[in-house]
Amino acid sequence: MLLNLLMLLGGLLLLVWSADRFVYGAAALARNLGLPPLIIGLTIVSMGSSAPEAMVATTAALGGYLDTAVGNVVGSNITNITLILGATALLRPMVVGSSTLMKEMPLMLAGTVLAGYLMHDLMLDFSDGVILMGAFILVISGLTWSAWRNRDNVTDPMVAESEAEVPDDVPMGKAVLWLLVGMALLPVASNLMVDGAVYIAKWFGLSDLVIGLTIIAVGTSLPELAACIAGVLKNEDDLAIGNVVGSNLFNILAVLALPALIAGGPINELAAGRDFYVMLGTSLAPLLLLWLKRSRTIGRIEGGLLLICFIAYQVILFTQAG
Repeated sequence: MLLNLLMLLGGLLLLVWSADRFVYGAAALARNLGLPPLIIGLTIVSMGSSAPEAMVATTAALGGYLDTAVGNVVGSNITNITLILGATALLRPMVVGSSTLMKEMPLMLAGTVLAGYLMHDLMLDFSDGVILMGAFILVISGLTWSAWRNRDNVTDPMVAESEAEVPDDVPMGKAVLWLLVGMALLPVASNLMVDGAVYIAKWFGLSDLVIGLTIIAVGTSLPELAACIAGVLKNEDDLAIGNVVGSNLFNILAVLALPALIAGGPINELAAGRDFYVMLGTSLAPLLLLWLKRSRTIGRIEGGLLLICFIAYQVILFTQAG
């Protein structure tokens, strides 16, 4: 048991670090190759925090733990909104001023609805994966095209903040080195984390789904937590919220597509029912909070309510042990 716990924690720490190095190397390499910082910031950097979820979902699917892969995606999206956005808002109220961000939120909600529709038959197969990945390609292409068309619009705070996050003046050799280090360590870390989590789940009698929804989901969401806290401390509220929204959008379309394409099959009915509806509600929450307040602010009261939702959901999961 102690060894499995060390595998889980060691894999988690290595996963977070290697994902950060992978994103850093990829962004620096893209910049050195001449890709505009705006495009890099809105794609590689903003979506890069989902690298742990993508690798864990792939590893779990290859190991035959489809419910763990699905649970990781669903649980991460719920955690990102309730725990991470909630905790960040408690730290300091966040004001949304980005038109780009207000476009991404409805897309995140639409992606969630699409995923729910595909999962309602309790199957996540190859064709579902093709649909999800196709939707992701369309969405990311549309956002990139829109960003490029409005590249001279320096009034959008999220655009400026995203560009500022792109590494500058990184030697080509260093960029390639960190990219390769990240690529090499990500699968090692995800294997350690998944193996440790599965053994711990069996020890406590938890299902593959619950372990994906809880321990793994919270663990793989740590990059988003770090990004959000760093964002609000630097007065980059739009980038902080954008990291959560962008990660959720990437998770529900691209990451959920991976296990379907790799080893699709039947999924736990709770994932398509109870947990999907919680994810749908939490995906709708930021839009409702911003639409109901003319100030477009997510304050400490809203942050506290989101945290309460996170705690209540965890209690339900462990008491039902579904």
